[in-house]
This record gives sequence, structure tokens and C-alpha cells, in this order.
Amino acid sequence: MPLSALLAVAPSPGTPGSLDEAAERAGNAAGWVEENWSTWLNTGLRIILIAAIAIVLRYLIRRALTNLIDRMNRSAQAVEGTALGGLLVNAERRRQRSEAIGSVLRSVTSFLILGTASLMILGAFKIDLAPLLASAGVAGVALGFGARNLVTDFLSGVFMILEDQYGVGDQVDAGVASGEVIEVGLRVTKLRGDNGEIWYVRNGEVKRIGNLSQGWSTAGVDVTVRPTEDLDVVRGAINAAAEAMTKEEPWSERLWGPVEVLGLDAVLLDSMTVRVTAKTMPGKSLGVERELRWRIKQALDSAGIRMVGALPLPADGESTADPTAGMAAPSAYASTTSPQSLAATPIPPPNLTK
Repeated sequence: MPLSALLAVAPSPGTPGSLDEAAERAGNAAGWVEENWSTWLNTGLRIILIAAIAIVLRYLIRRALTNLIDRMNRSAQAVEGTALGGLLVNAERRRQRSEAIGSVLRSVTSFLILGTASLMILGAFKIDLAPLLASAGVAGVALGFGARNLVTDFLSGVFMILEDQYGVGDQVDAGVASGEVIEVGLRVTKLRGDNGEIWYVRNGEVKRIGNLSQGWSTAGVDVTVRPTEDLDVVRGAINAAAEAMTKEEPWSERLWGPVEVLGLDAVLLDSMTVRVTAKTMPGKSLGVERELRWRIKQALDSAGIRMVGALPLPADGESTADPTAGMAAPSAYASTTSPQSLAATPIPPPNLTK
């Protein structure tokens, strides 16, 4: 078949019908774009504006929180090393507390701002948020029931930090464990026990807390003497030892009040107990008690006052005899049934009358 015949049979792409259809489609598309371009532009600008405001607001709030935390840490470091700072401020405790509070506030701020911006952007796309919010509510309830222990630990840790119940360096009794606080977290608190062990205590398990490092401590010493001793002499010796102790370092700083002789705590037939107390720095009561016992014992010995349980003083030039020197060692022959006694018993002579 010749080429001219093939061209005559084949449909021409430039037929009037196809051109009119393409022009109609192009006109419809241009009209649809012309009708909706303002809506698209409005929606796009709204989304960009929402995102920009959210990002700028989040940056400003987080920066303000960071500056606040840094200012708190600088104020703590300013008094560190001074006498007031040693008594009232623990820099590491203050730093960890401020960092924990700042982390919580920054996280809450980011969640609220970004979450609100996301919902507003979805609303700009004409998306129905009611099913989404309902699903999020159901998921939140399920997560709350499944991770209630984790939520309890987190909330308990937040309130412990905000209320400053304890901090790094404090000696605490948490019920389930006791020791020195070495780290405070939002979920777990680390304690160093008396034997060096580390306790990991969940904040939600702490039902009561006893802080032994806040305020002041009390040192108590019981002095037991014979009931025949003169109480005025005993009081004078104790007061002299306490007065000398309050004038020496480092006890003058650790004692926050005078050493007081409260009086007789118990009176028995063979002894009487004098109670001595003193207000001390937090966590320093044990050392003060040991030093008080040492000095009171020396003062009583110097005054010739013997404590209950001590041996009587020997006279000058007289040696104390050993009360067991005149006692003989027990003998195995004292018992007639012992093997030694039976072996030493003479053999009876044979009976010759039979």
C-alpha cells in the first residue's frame, strides 16, 4: 500500500474535535485554579503564620526558662565557699533541683505550644478534629491505666523537687531505705546506704520521708554515776567540760546552742542517770555526742567521780590483789565418778574365806 493511502486512512491528531476538548479541559482547570487560588493562598499563609508564631514563642519561653535556671545557679555559686553558703546552700543540690524543674517546665512548654499549633494547622485544612480528639482521649486513658506506676513516680518526683523535700547530700529515711541522697530524679532517687550500698527508690513508693539534714539535730548523752555522788559536783564537772568544748574548733561551729544538763533521767538503787543535750548542725549530732562523752569522762575522772561499772580506785602505793590468785584450779579427782578417780581407787583384796 502506498504511503499516501496510509496517511489518508490514519486519523489526524489535529482534528477539530480533539482540539476543542483539550481547550475545554484547559479552560476548566484554569477556572478551578482561579476560583481556589485565593483559598490556597489563605490556607498556606495561615499555616506558615501558625508555625512561625509557635516556633518563636517556644524559643522565647525556653530561653527565658534557661536564663532563669542559670541565674539561680549563679546565685548559689556566689555564696558557695562562705560560712553562710556552707550552712544554708548546697550548690550541687541547688543545681540538680533547678535543672530538674527547668527540664519539666521546658518539656511542658514544648508539648503545649507544639500540640496547640498542630491542632490549629489541622483545622486550617478543614479536617474534623472531633474523631481525632476522641481517639487521643481513649489512648490517653489506656496509657494512664497501663503506665499508672510510671505516672505516679513522675508526679511524686515533680512534687518532691518543687517542695524541696530533700536534695543531694541530705541524710534521709525513706521507709523502704535510708542513707545519703546522691541523685534526685523525676522517677528514681538514689541513696547511699551506711555500708556503701546504693538504693534505687521509686518516688511513687515513698509514703513518708524523714530528712535528717534540715533544720538542726539534737545530740544526747546519758551520764550514769553512783547514787552517792554529789549532784552539784557532777553538774559542775559536766558544765566545765561543755564550756571548754564550745570554745574550740570545730565544735564551736557545730554546736548551735549551749550544752544543757536537763537533770536526772533515772534514779535506781545502784545508779542514777544525768541527761545532757545540745543543739547541733544537721547531720553532726553523732560526732558531737562522741566528743561530749570523751570530755565528760575526763572531767568526771579529774573530779574523782566514778561512773557505774568502773572498778574502785586503789589507795596510793597499794597494789590491787588478784581475787582469783587464792583459788585452786578444779581437780578431776573431786568427783568420785570421774575416770581419774576410778583409776586411782585401790583394788580391793580378794575374798579368801570362800
